[in-house]
Amino acid sequence: MTGYGIIDVAGSRLLPVTYGHVRTSSATGLPERLLKIHEAITSLLAEFRPDDVAVENIFYADNVKTAIVMGHARGAILVAAKTAGADVYEYSPREVKMSVVGNGAASKSQVKFMVARLLSIKETITPDDASDALAVALCRWHRQKLNLRG
Repeated sequence: MTGYGIIDVAGSRLLPVTYGHVRTSSATGLPERLLKIHEAITSLLAEFRPDDVAVENIFYADNVKTAIVMGHARGAILVAAKTAGADVYEYSPREVKMSVVGNGAASKSQVKFMVARLLSIKETITPDDASDALAVALCRWHRQKLNLRG
């Protein structure tokens, strides 16, 4: 599952535009799963035309195979973003947590709480991948606000 989240900055207000996930089946071959992720992200980019795309770096995976698959999925997203002409920024999970919660070792529940609070989202954000994606978008906004590139 690959999460996505798009935010809009309206003056000093942060507004969630859309968020969710791209679900693929492990019963499907890797090339087909990557194609589905690429097509879904390409469609989102065409519809919402974001200026920037922020992606979380791979920091840790339970095993090497998982890390490799995650790397392939990130590659599909990065290619879609660059093809759409967006500027791409990558952030470590620790940097995302620090930006959103103020603690680089924050738990998923703490991140989810702060994402909902910062974006005034009343309902529970599901799945966690969508909340994580919104957190990465908020990290990008925060870095941009502080005029820190990258």
